[in-house]
Amino acid sequence: MRIRELRDDENGLLKDLLYEAIFVPKNARAPHRSILERPEFAAYYQGFGSGSADNCLVAEVDGRVAGAVWTRIIDEFGCVEENTPWFAIALYAGYRNQGIGTALMRRMLELLKKQGWKQAVLSVHKANYAVRMYKALGFRTIRDKGKEYIMLRRF
Repeated sequence: MRIRELRDDENGLLKDLLYEAIFVPKNARAPHRSILERPEFAAYYQGFGSGSADNCLVAEVDGRVAGAVWTRIIDEFGCVEENTPWFAIALYAGYRNQGIGTALMRRMLELLKKQGWKQAVLSVHKANYAVRMYKALGFRTIRDKGKEYIMLRRF
């Protein structure tokens, strides 16, 4: 596996991977891809590369994109102080549960700390198996929003 930065010609990858990041509980139908046009989803990819916390690391396996982790400031959520990078992470189905997500998260946490950020945040569906990974990486639940947690990691 190789971890590298997102190339300028790959910004469309973020929208595709964001769809992969949507947690779909067992026996539930995945939402239509048009859900990505909603402002709360579009905030993760529209204009990416223009913000102070816009970072993206891509994992490649055998020359193919396996997934990515990216961060940016998304103030619309209002659950943490301003200027806190939000995480998004997604792996294509065939690459999950192989340690790739953990490796991506670790590298991004190192990058954010090196850049001088004091904390980072993410939201995750409570039933998502990734909750365990986030806890192991030092994220702590700061808000219970019914079906999801808001988790914060301080540096």
